[in-house]
Amino acid sequence: MGLFDFIRGIGRKVDEDKIEQTIYNDITNGLGDRVENLSVAYDGGTVTLSGMVDYNSTKQKAVLLAGNVEHVDKVDDTNLTVKPLDMIRAEAEEALAEAAAAEPAFTFYTVQRGDSLSKIAKAHYGNANKWTDLFEANKEVIKNPDLIYPGQQIRVPANPDA
Repeated sequence: MGLFDFIRGIGRKVDEDKIEQTIYNDITNGLGDRVENLSVAYDGGTVTLSGMVDYNSTKQKAVLLAGNVEHVDKVDDTNLTVKPLDMIRAEAEEALAEAAAAEPAFTFYTVQRGDSLSKIAKAHYGNANKWTDLFEANKEVIKNPDLIYPGQQIRVPANPDA
């Protein structure tokens, strides 16, 4: 994008010796993890931003956050780069893989006549008191832990603490 002009003397009032830190805080608080390795430099009315952002829209917002400060008349975003799309895709795929790995293993169980959640917990975990783990894993399916019925399918997590 380049060098952007703003009207000096207009914008949020900030002590001139706190401009860099204020803009840094505004951008990191406002844009969060969409900005990496942010650096803010201020010299005689010009703010220079560097680092990496996820999208052009994030870059534009960072420029606006920096430029709408009283003592700023220019914002240089030349060194604020946009993350390449293949990096974004790779990060998204990694996050999905991590989420899938974090999902606890489970099996399906068909409720039999005479079953209760405590009886199923005893059979699967060796501890009838783990019925609450079964209930928690199936709370969208089982509204009342005392009202399960033969033929009903439930999830039995391999790890009762998951």
